[in-house]
Amino acid sequence: MELNSTDFTNDYIVVKALSDGAQVVGMTRGNDTRPHHTENVNSGELLIVQFTDKTSLIKIKGTAEVYTKFGVIKL
Repeated sequence: MELNSTDFTNDYIVVKALSDGAQVVGMTRGNDTRPHHTENVNSGELLIVQFTDKTSLIKIKGTAEVYTKFGVIKL
């Protein structure tokens, strides 16, 4: 199976902070990858994020659980 950038566009993930101050950073798509949006999430809060034409990756800092269609990742 060949993957391209549209295969994951519009996919969602859920980030559940396990401690205060977890950061979720959306990174741009294209030749110059850089942060375009940052959210701070506190313990017990959820953030639902989406991959889009503008967002190619999502960076997560801190203690959190990430729920994806592939399973749960604990940071």
